[in-house]
Amino acid sequence: MDEVEFMRGRVYGADHDNPGPRAGRVYAHLVGGPLDGLLLDVTDLTEQQRGRGVALATEIGRYGPGGRASYTPRPGDARRFDWRGDVP
Repeated sequence: MDEVEFMRGRVYGADHDNPGPRAGRVYAHLVGGPLDGLLLDVTDLTEQQRGRGVALATEIGRYGPGGRASYTPRPGDARRFDWRGDVP
């Protein structure tokens, strides 16, 4: 199994022993970029926060350790966050 397949269906930031989605939580799918295929728990984000998007820490992006991957909600489908690029 390669890294991409291993990460699919996992929740960003979740415990490695329990990486899947939990009941009662709301998730968005990360599309593209280094975190493609992961789920993002957006349960506690306000609508305004979701609309601004997120910058998620990742070691597998362009900038390596300490870098972030930027994702914003897809117009017309807030359940998908599209990659906008990596930032230091």
